[in-house]
Amino acid sequence: MYKVLLVDDEELDLEGMKRFIPWSDLGMEVKGSVNNALSACEIMEKETIDILVSDVNMPYMSGLELARIALERKPNIRIIFVSGYQEFSYVQQALSLKAYSYVLKPMNDSELVSSLLKVKRDLDEEMKQREVEKAYHEMIPIVKSDILIRLLEREESEESLSKITMSYGFDQMNWPVRVAVMELDNLPWRQAGDFTSQRKMSRVFLQQIHESITGLGMIPYCKFSSQRIALLLEDDSANRMVSTLTERVQQHLSSSITTGIGEPAHGMDQLQMSYRQAVEAVEGKMFLGKGSVIKYEDVSAEPGMLDARMLDERMTALLNAMEGYELVQICDELEKLFGTITSLRSRFTVHNMSNYIIWKLDQYLSSRNEDLFELLGMEIHHLDILMQFETVSDIRSWFRQRMFEISERLYEKTNSKDSKFIRNVINTMKERMSENITIKDIAQHFSFSPSHIGFLIKEKSGNTFNELLVQLRMEKACELLRQPGMKIYEVADQVGYRYLPYFSRQFKEKFGITPMEYRKRENE
Repeated sequence: MYKVLLVDDEELDLEGMKRFIPWSDLGMEVKGSVNNALSACEIMEKETIDILVSDVNMPYMSGLELARIALERKPNIRIIFVSGYQEFSYVQQALSLKAYSYVLKPMNDSELVSSLLKVKRDLDEEMKQREVEKAYHEMIPIVKSDILIRLLEREESEESLSKITMSYGFDQMNWPVRVAVMELDNLPWRQAGDFTSQRKMSRVFLQQIHESITGLGMIPYCKFSSQRIALLLEDDSANRMVSTLTERVQQHLSSSITTGIGEPAHGMDQLQMSYRQAVEAVEGKMFLGKGSVIKYEDVSAEPGMLDARMLDERMTALLNAMEGYELVQICDELEKLFGTITSLRSRFTVHNMSNYIIWKLDQYLSSRNEDLFELLGMEIHHLDILMQFETVSDIRSWFRQRMFEISERLYEKTNSKDSKFIRNVINTMKERMSENITIKDIAQHFSFSPSHIGFLIKEKSGNTFNELLVQLRMEKACELLRQPGMKIYEVADQVGYRYLPYFSRQFKEKFGITPMEYRKRENE
């Protein structure tokens, strides 16, 4: 609502304007109606007035003088004069003050309304322009972040990237530069099931990163997920900048930060390689430890390093066997997993892989809203026994026994009445995920109210309806992306996304990589 101030020393005219003009229909609100300019000045000190409707000739201070004061306080205020004087000198002074209209008395309501409509259209247009400018300035950091992501992942042609990077000054960096990837580590084990704390920690991490980077200067950076960001740092100051950033951000977190740094890039064409090296370095925390700065040179030179992708594949197969309560398959997958490290003859590597298995188990169970230690009926300090085993066979046997226990408990829970209900809900969501499905649709299908079924879904699955739907869509998207003949936009459509950029952004938010990069990785 635009704020209006009415000023006229004729009480009848003043009351008529106040009562007979449809102010609310015009989207306006009368914040004051006074019979002298001095009172009007007092109101303008307290209220931000958008439109001033004033008589020209008034005692003590004229409407023209009032208008000058109003313009000094708010240069974009709109002024409409009403007057019984039609001498040219009055009109000329009104025009010099950029008045929108000069309405003669006796006043016709329709004429004043017409003038007010003209003012409203102008104010609406000005507001739209301000909103556009605000949106533009807010979009600049987002656009620069997106461009940097595309630059590091090289999703477009070199010619196209060269043009857009020049527009945002990436080509003006002091070479050589290193790509650094900073990642928020997961919470300690005792807090592993606390999803709220982890999400809060992620928000604090991103906020503190932004504030710290802004305080150190405009360092180019982009967000790949809620826990991972990438930065471009000058080679000679990379270590110092990472240390400073980590120190500033870490004091606001209860979880550690691991940073991977790629080798120096001497030009735009080498940034992608430096980024990939930084990712490989930060993922090396699985073996080198969390909460540290890892250079690619350290990872690539580390003896006895295991292929992280191979480990993930083995672990995925093992978790699938546990999911299906396939005890023989669990034994076989454990044999394969530990068989990959037998030839390394490194006790350190064996212990690190043991921690890796615990970590992946904990992640897997957390995604099912289960707690690892609760299922096993043990405390975290009981894991110390893993460091005391002398042979790989002993460690493998310990894991086999624990995984049998977990698999059996999950099987019992899955076959309960409550689990059958949530499975039916999930199956229905899977069947209709390509539609614009809502919680009302699911509620109607199962003859529940939306609020009640939302409560049941949250209670039984640990996720809200929207969180569960996104999770199912992303899982299906991964399955479809592994089919080389299907286009990315076709995958998006089949899992319910009609807007491809939104699908790509949500996929990256979930997995930290784009759909195209996921497809390339899976098909290599």
